[in-house]
Amino acid sequence: MPHKSALSTAKKSKLPKLGLLYLDHVLRFFDKSNFKGWPDKIETVVYHWGNDKERFIKEVKRKKIEVLIGNIPATAYETFREIARELPEVQFVPSMDAQFANKSKENVTHFCEKYNLPIPKTRIFYDQDEGRAFLRNTEYPKIIKRSYGPSNYGGYYVHKVDSEIEALELMAEKKYYPLYIQDFVPMKADIRVMLIGHKPVCAFWRRPPEGEWLTNTSQGGSMDYMNVPKEALEIAVRASKAANAEYWACDVAVSYDDQYSILECATAFAAFPYIRDWIGQYLMWKLSAGRMRCPHIPLYNWEELGKISSSVLRTMRHIHFGRAAEAQAMTDTAETFTRMDKEGYPIVDTHDRYEEEWPSEVWNRQDNYRTQPISSEQSVETVDQLQALDTGIEDTTTSVH
Repeated sequence: MPHKSALSTAKKSKLPKLGLLYLDHVLRFFDKSNFKGWPDKIETVVYHWGNDKERFIKEVKRKKIEVLIGNIPATAYETFREIARELPEVQFVPSMDAQFANKSKENVTHFCEKYNLPIPKTRIFYDQDEGRAFLRNTEYPKIIKRSYGPSNYGGYYVHKVDSEIEALELMAEKKYYPLYIQDFVPMKADIRVMLIGHKPVCAFWRRPPEGEWLTNTSQGGSMDYMNVPKEALEIAVRASKAANAEYWACDVAVSYDDQYSILECATAFAAFPYIRDWIGQYLMWKLSAGRMRCPHIPLYNWEELGKISSSVLRTMRHIHFGRAAEAQAMTDTAETFTRMDKEGYPIVDTHDRYEEEWPSEVWNRQDNYRTQPISSEQSVETVDQLQALDTGIEDTTTSVH
């Protein structure tokens, strides 16, 4: 169902009424302080799970919210698809379509396949017998992942199997539904890229320990910020533009022969407060139709900020960069970063889409394509079981950007 943008031509002279979306038991990504300088009151609305849909809709209407900002966890995604349809006058930021990849890894796969984005060869089985038959007749090693949610959650729900026996034993033990299987691609590292307005604003390598294959820092992987290849940035920019996402993150695998493929992508990711401040500045610029200043974020800024202790970065807020002319006026030197922003990637405004790209009637395959009874152990987990996992793409540690 189409919705009317909160920033239609008739309303450009008036700032829209903003609301921040929170959910019980879920870590909050934004705070009102991330929107420093917004002149009007910013409302908050909290979704309480259970049978809270109608009350929540009434509260949004009562507070006259025009733009609702916040990430929706996998466990609430389908409910909020319904909520968005009942609030056609409210602009969700990110849109429900932009958050399609947040729900599950199979959604990430469908998204990447549609837009011809590179991913490891993937097979998804909703029928257990079909999955077993595939595992009996495929080549190994393979990667088997828990699909629900966009993240590996520190690597604890991603498994490498080297034989049919290992695969079938894992399938019987974990009871993952659906069965999500990828070709194992030996990689020397992966690269986390974060984007705002389709511009890379932070990127870093994650390298596995010697002799291991998982890169997550919680599994002993290491991080560094230097010399992130442009190929990884290009793939992340393509994905961000395809998702039409105001903010976005990609994990890009780098094989030993320097081939690049997307492992994860979503609008939900771990970020230091100053990056959330940058997102807030961008959203204020977008939602004010340019009346408020768009942040200037130099490409490769992460090479310099990455030299600062993470314990310090966790407390830094509202970092601003001046352009070269501004820096020269202030210091008479015009010193710049070691790598200039000559390659481009300007921050751009996302555009409004009025039709659903990923309607649940077609793409909620976890429910729509279930062909056999699933035991309680195999059913989608409760909120309490997932509350610690629903923050999106991140390691189990939050010390990285």
